[in-house]
Amino acid sequence: MLPEIKKETYPRTGKVSEHKHTSYFFLIALLIMTGFVLAFSTQRSFAQLTTPGPKAESIGLYGALAGKPPDTAAVITTPTNNQRFQETPIEVAGTCPKNTLVEIFKNDIFAGSVVCSATGTFSLRVDLLIGSNILTAKVFDALNQEGPTSAPVTVFYDALPPQGSPLSNLSFGGNQLLIITDAVIRGAFPNKELSIPITIIGGRAPYAVNVQWGDGENTVISRPDNAVFNVPYIYKRAGTFQISIQATDADKRVAFLTVAAIVNGQPDPVVVGSGEQSKNIFGQILMLWPIYAAAFAVVISFWLGEKREERLLRSHGLLVQ
Repeated sequence: MLPEIKKETYPRTGKVSEHKHTSYFFLIALLIMTGFVLAFSTQRSFAQLTTPGPKAESIGLYGALAGKPPDTAAVITTPTNNQRFQETPIEVAGTCPKNTLVEIFKNDIFAGSVVCSATGTFSLRVDLLIGSNILTAKVFDALNQEGPTSAPVTVFYDALPPQGSPLSNLSFGGNQLLIITDAVIRGAFPNKELSIPITIIGGRAPYAVNVQWGDGENTVISRPDNAVFNVPYIYKRAGTFQISIQATDADKRVAFLTVAAIVNGQPDPVVVGSGEQSKNIFGQILMLWPIYAAAFAVVISFWLGEKREERLLRSHGLLVQ
């Protein structure tokens, strides 16, 4: 309720004395500030409404300009040349350019991947082929641009039972069990399903496959044959995760593979509507202007009314200061 002039009887004369307790200056200043906010909101909403934007059902895209690819190769420091092993997987480690993805190959077959650490080093476990294995490392930047290939390191796997008889070069017959995938996951999004294609070679069915996703979760799958299959998963948060895949066949042979998954923090692509939302917001703001004008008019009317009452009382000598 707006304040008004209170009148008190002046001692002995019977005249009225003025008693004000209302600050119209404060009320008007508050209304002016509200008007500025309302005007700014109206102008901004109108600009969004009239600015050309994506057409209906268009999708926002994120991208990056390609820069210079990595010019420094990774170096495999572990294992060393001509080293022999009787168990697999083995640790492969070395140095690498920072902020790159390191992919390890054995006899030109993808053997695993890992993100180069902040200290410029990498380490991962790699399954070996029976016999000679020529290990190389390739580095890739965030745009999947390939850098130089490392110097090769040759090691030997002298298999023990039940892993089986040796394999000839690039021949996947025989009894050895292998896992192959082409999934080096880059740019996945949180809360979006990704899928890893897995191929099992050799061994004897049935197979048990255990996928550890690097975030504390794992998926166990039973396979009746060695046909290619996909394993889906949804990461809940962004980050770099090391996925470990292990397969076991009916004869207890074991195969192992490690791949990197890079789940970024970019928001999901936004589908833009036809502008109806912008129109609705602009219309709602316009509806506030009549309310604002009415409130301003009420305050001014009360102020003018009090001034008029003061003049009438003074003209009749009924008001004293």
